[in-house]
Amino acid sequence: MNNYETVFILTPVLSEPQMKEAVEKFTDLLRKEGAEIVNEENWGLKKLAYPIDKKSTGFYHFVEFKAEPQTIALLETNYRRDERVIRFLTFRQDKFAAEYAAKRRGLKQQSNKEQN
Repeated sequence: MNNYETVFILTPVLSEPQMKEAVEKFTDLLRKEGAEIVNEENWGLKKLAYPIDKKSTGFYHFVEFKAEPQTIALLETNYRRDERVIRFLTFRQDKFAAEYAAKRRGLKQQSNKEQN
């Protein structure tokens, strides 16, 4: 199993329940294919660097997971078929990126504990 990260941008015209349903669709697909979701973050509504389909904002969502390579092809096919997704990027982490991601998760958890 390899470590992967994916970020996808959903269209801003979605309501909160519609956005959550779209995110669940992709995370459920990963789980069904045997992937282990390591980290998931909702980055919220952000301004795009340039307009896409006449839209200037989008809902960003980040998922870090471990999966077999054939799972990525299936995931990206589902991104392309879903009209709610306006952009996506998936890449495999090398060992340095995986170490950095683990360190970043640890720092995030530590700051959450301090705030509570």
